[in-house]
Amino acid sequence: MCGFVALLSKEAPISPDVLAGATRVLHHRGPDAQRHWLRGDGRVGLGHARLSIIDLHTGDQPLTNEDESLRVVVNGEFYDFQRIRRELEERGHRFHTRSDSEIVLHLYEEYGPQCLHHLRGEFALVLWDERNRLLFAARDRFGIKPLFYARHGDTLYFASEAKALFAAGVPARWDHESVFQFHHLLNPLQDRTLFQGVYQVPPGHYALATQGQFQLLKYWDFDYPSEEGRETPQESESYVERFRTALDEAIRLRLHADVPVGLYLSGGLDSCAVLGLAQRQCSRPLHAFTLGFDRPEYDESALAEEMARKAGASFTPIPVRQEDLADHFADAVWHGESFLINANSVAKFMLSRAVRKAGYKVVLTGEGSDEVLAGYPHFRRDMLLHDKRGQPPAALERALEELRAANRVSRGTLLPDANTPENASISRVLGFVPSFLASFSHIATHGRGLFAPEFAAHFAGRDAYRLFLGGLDVRGQLTGRAPVNQSLYLWSKCGLPNYVLSLLGDRMEMAHSIEGRLPFLDHPLVELARTFPVSQKIRGMTEKYVLREAARPVLTEAVYRRQKHPFMAPPSTLSQGSRFYELVQDTLRGPAFRALPFYEPQKFLALLDQLPGMDLPTRNALDPILLSALSACVLQQRFGLQPQTT
Repeated sequence: MCGFVALLSKEAPISPDVLAGATRVLHHRGPDAQRHWLRGDGRVGLGHARLSIIDLHTGDQPLTNEDESLRVVVNGEFYDFQRIRRELEERGHRFHTRSDSEIVLHLYEEYGPQCLHHLRGEFALVLWDERNRLLFAARDRFGIKPLFYARHGDTLYFASEAKALFAAGVPARWDHESVFQFHHLLNPLQDRTLFQGVYQVPPGHYALATQGQFQLLKYWDFDYPSEEGRETPQESESYVERFRTALDEAIRLRLHADVPVGLYLSGGLDSCAVLGLAQRQCSRPLHAFTLGFDRPEYDESALAEEMARKAGASFTPIPVRQEDLADHFADAVWHGESFLINANSVAKFMLSRAVRKAGYKVVLTGEGSDEVLAGYPHFRRDMLLHDKRGQPPAALERALEELRAANRVSRGTLLPDANTPENASISRVLGFVPSFLASFSHIATHGRGLFAPEFAAHFAGRDAYRLFLGGLDVRGQLTGRAPVNQSLYLWSKCGLPNYVLSLLGDRMEMAHSIEGRLPFLDHPLVELARTFPVSQKIRGMTEKYVLREAARPVLTEAVYRRQKHPFMAPPSTLSQGSRFYELVQDTLRGPAFRALPFYEPQKFLALLDQLPGMDLPTRNALDPILLSALSACVLQQRFGLQPQTT
């Protein structure tokens, strides 16, 4: 894992100092080496900050092919690269390094941009094709690795983080529409950021750029089968065995590194399954690291420790208190470059710091399983409400109440409260309202009342959910699919890349030069799981059924029988008098908050005064709004953000 910068100028030569300075800002992503390349006329520049994982001695970038007609910078890992390298060598290609990244150059020589279909892993890359005067940039299928771009003046910029774009000369300004969208989806739209003129290459897309043209093209999507086109159901044992075989392979490939590999472990099914299956493939004990919170309803360290003992792994707990969340909040926001809606991102920031201090650069993680196998409670709610089995009303209500009672941590945030109103705009397009969108819509009703009058007037009548759905291929990817699969697809276009894989993944890991590897987002595994019937994902009130059964031999009984509890830190509103609670109160009553262009300070003051008397679900629903506003204060101060220009 690394960081890179790429610039393509139409006329003026690129300054070597600008290229070096922008690359230097990404030192946290690549502390082991920094290198740059400028084309002879100065109109193309590539910069790379390296975190060495594979080929520690000869893999510095930019890499070039035999005749130096291609140059590439890569952030990520390519798995099964040894097999691909052997095949390419048999065709006459000559390699100069042992790096996994070098296969990109030779695959591109063979297939051009279609080389992406031969790559397996998490990655972002930019390649300069001298013969065709073409810049080729691509992002992995799920958005595990970030890839930002901007056009300013006569120059096109790409970078691993927005801060590198700012360092290269892109103006740092708020994007008001993205801020508005965030307050309705708790994420920007998949190709947007909070910054004006700064965009993301969407997951599963690539860009082609010359000095006169720019194109974005899709090369992969989830493609869930229609209900009419599903394969004939098989015995559960067949699904379980196929899934276990694919997951074992995904884990095996991700254990390969020239440095030690550790593991992030919670008390949940996903990371416990990865640990159990990975430890069976290792001759030495893996080292598992676990966060522990000072509120028992959020703490899973005892379950994790029991799992580590069963697997025979080493175990290190990382305690996190409310005071720690306050102390590290601003740094986590700076690295995340977005609004935090829960302090779980800050906790992951602290976890990665501790793992790096322990001498590790690589960890396996359990992210992605919930998004592939419908793990969150809101997917179970969708199954109950919208599966066409016609449950008796009384039985349905009992099941919904059981779900609410078992997921108090999620109520008001990921799981709609009982009184959440339906959203007619979503229902008209989809025929139902996915539960996570119902919950986000309810949170947004609180947030809209806190906007500054001018900001609110500018977006009066704007339908954030119609804009979200309008940017998707509803007929091609959603129509005719099972409701749970529709919800999974929609979550993959907002919550997965812009929150789970970013603010809980890459950005908090790379803040301390940690490479996270995600076996559940191995694309052959995902392409297998998407064909499974929903009953293999959710069976009754049991989520991730096929994974649960596949991993049962390596799990503790407690983990096997435990329902999903989303990884969340205790809300800032939970512990009145704590330093975290006071940080929110003091900042949102201070001058930094009053300088923001989005909110009405007096309305926030009234809200802050009312917090102590509110019930828990209401406070939970308000916490994302309060932390978003706190994040906005940090971003404005740290990046010197200016108002949006018209």
